[in-house]
Formats: sequence, C-alpha cells, structure tokens
Amino acid sequence: MKSFGTKQIAASGIMAALVCVTTLFIVFPIPATQGYFNVGDAMVMVAALTFGPLVGAFAGGVGAGLADVLGGYSYFAPYTFFIKGIEGLLAGLIVARGRRQSSLKIVLAWLVGGFEMVTGYLVAEYFFLGYGAFAFVEIPFNFVQMSVAGLVGIPISLALRRTRIGAA
Repeated sequence: MKSFGTKQIAASGIMAALVCVTTLFIVFPIPATQGYFNVGDAMVMVAALTFGPLVGAFAGGVGAGLADVLGGYSYFAPYTFFIKGIEGLLAGLIVARGRRQSSLKIVLAWLVGGFEMVTGYLVAEYFFLGYGAFAFVEIPFNFVQMSVAGLVGIPISLALRRTRIGAA
C-alpha cells in the first residue's frame, strides 16, 4: 500500500462527497425496514477500486453515513458508516494486493465488498435494529445496489485508472 499523501486526502474528500450525492440522488424507500434503495455503492466501488482501501473506507463510511443523516435516516447512519466503510476497505484491499491487476481481481473485489454490504445490512437490521423477518425483505434491493455498483463502478474505475488520477 502506498503512503497516504495529499492526493489520497483530496480523493477521500471528493469521493466521500460523490458517495453522499449519488446516495441521495435516487432514494427508493423500503417501508418494511425503514431503509432505502440507492445507487451510492457505485461511487463506493469507484473510490475503492481506483484509490485503494483507505480512500474506499473513508468515502464509503463518511459519504454514505452523511447521506443517511442528510436524507432523514440518521438512525441508520452508525450502521451505514461501518458497513459501507468496510465495503470500501475490503474492495480496496483486494484490488491493491500485489502488482498485477487483473479483471478477476477487480470482480472479486466488487463481489467481496458487495456481499459484505448485503450481509452487513441484514445483520444490522435483524439483530441490532430488531426488524426480524422484515430484514430479509431488503436483501433483493441490496443485491440490486450491489449489481449497480459493479456495472457502473467498475468501468468508471477502469477508465480513471488509465489516467493519472487512479492510485491503486
């Protein structure tokens, strides 16, 4: 992992803002869990796959947590902070390992990060928020979010990595 310098600090702030904005851009409420569907995971993946684990973790946790607060879902914010932060961290760690960048590694990073997000929300809603069986209602929505993250986030990240912008 490269040192965390000015470029990574700037990328962290910019990517957190982009995660927040894209999360709030499309909000589809899910009444059973009082959560919502959004497309912010695409930017979490862009941050993690382009700039690595620390930027991915910061952008995912802070950006998505802030979106929860600004969007009226502040009771979800602490869970979102950790779930989306870990999503960005895991995806960034996988893609940053070793020198060789392959399509398989990028897809694996997306899958691991995405499955962590789906599992994280299921656990938070079931055990911590007490939604019981209703927590399972959100699983299909979270898989769609995960799919959008891959379909949008991977190509954007690959395009950015071909420029001098990408650091991972």
